[in-house]
Amino acid sequence: MKLFHLRRTKIVATLGPACADKKTLLSMVEAGLDVARLNFSHSDHEVHRKSLQMVREINQKYNTNIAILQDLQGPKIRIGDLKEPLKIKAGQTITLRSDITEPDGKTLPIQYDTFAQDVEVGDPILIDDGKVECVVAETNKKNRVTLKIISGDVINSRKGVNLPQTKISAPTITEKDFKDMDFAIENNVEWVALSFVRTADDIRLLKELIRLKNGTSNVIAKIEKPEALVNIDEIIHASDGIMVARGDLGVEIPMEEVPAWQKRIIKKCNAAGKPVIVATQVMESMIENARPTRAEANDVANALVDGADAVMLSGETSVGKYPVQVVSSMSRILLSVEKEDDSIYYRNMNSIPTGAEPLSSSVITTACTLARDTSAKAILGMTHSGYTAIKLSRCRPKAQIYAFTSNRPVLNMLNLIWGVRAFFYDGFVSTDDTIQDVHEILKEKDLVSAGDVLINTGSMPMHEHGLTNMIKISRVREKGHVRN
Repeated sequence: MKLFHLRRTKIVATLGPACADKKTLLSMVEAGLDVARLNFSHSDHEVHRKSLQMVREINQKYNTNIAILQDLQGPKIRIGDLKEPLKIKAGQTITLRSDITEPDGKTLPIQYDTFAQDVEVGDPILIDDGKVECVVAETNKKNRVTLKIISGDVINSRKGVNLPQTKISAPTITEKDFKDMDFAIENNVEWVALSFVRTADDIRLLKELIRLKNGTSNVIAKIEKPEALVNIDEIIHASDGIMVARGDLGVEIPMEEVPAWQKRIIKKCNAAGKPVIVATQVMESMIENARPTRAEANDVANALVDGADAVMLSGETSVGKYPVQVVSSMSRILLSVEKEDDSIYYRNMNSIPTGAEPLSSSVITTACTLARDTSAKAILGMTHSGYTAIKLSRCRPKAQIYAFTSNRPVLNMLNLIWGVRAFFYDGFVSTDDTIQDVHEILKEKDLVSAGDVLINTGSMPMHEHGLTNMIKISRVREKGHVRN
């Protein structure tokens, strides 16, 4: 069973009923899963805890580093529970009420208390990712809104409602999110995604909450609101990573603008050295079909070429018929592009990310330049916080990035980062001894062999876990000897 992959672009997959057993999950890891997403818009803590425990048990038994990404629901507006699907046609009117829990004729429940206060007559309303298009005909500013149907379809229970031209009054971090964050902190979840981010203050508030509760989670901002696009530079700076959440973004702004924004956001994240995930409908047809469409294969490839650290699967793996096959298909597409397209390598070599430590960033960029000029097999990063590995990834070297750390939580966290594979090592003493040790580890795993050029990076003295200030070039020799 092969559970170690040298593919550089990472795969995030959502866990759910389709992969709720360990055998299926292990097969997904074998197929190329790097990060397991727990979607807190669905299921309860008990279900998510079982999923998390399965991931952690696989990590422990098979020495893998699958990371957990906990996706907070945020102020998602949804239709309530319906007795049966409701088919509506253009020209009809329907009424949404926030003070009922069951439908009454053409009056439907909506799970958003201030809906009637927030909307104005004439505001567009989109239900189920725009399948049903409406406009506000009347609001009593208390609890009832009448909608005129522009284009109809079937409305099902708990489908999302988008208000693309309305500034909602609900806070980005909801009461439910605060409770769900207790789960993240209790279980040392590596990554937390905050939904419907509008400003950098949303991120700073969540980070402060994590700090006050002694949590360790890194924060990803989901970009799916027009306000986030206005504040994108500040949000990127405040966040540990970004998710281009194309589902809600594609109904909150004109869908034809989404591709350009995807490319723009990825470019900004690459320049800042922040990981970026492309999400939603990446291989949607594989919910029902065993093969992706050609357009979906191109979508995956283009995300990679644009510079995404990871691509994400949602319903494809959580409820789809082929959770293992979809991960395998995505992995093959990514590997093919990484093999054939040299333009994806050695980017961002001439700039230092905003807010970075200039000396350390220069050392890291120099290491990548040396790797390119010497055709090095790998760049080795000795890191405690993961900083060195993340900044090496920013330059997109063609050489493999192998990170060594004594900080176990960092092992999993780095599994989201483009090109990085991490190993536990706690023997940091002298520089020469450490380099010798990690070379032997890589030789034992058949990841390097005699004659390979390796670029070694780290901080001196090593035991102080400082910023990267050292580069050493080595060539691997037989019998454990290293020629410097």
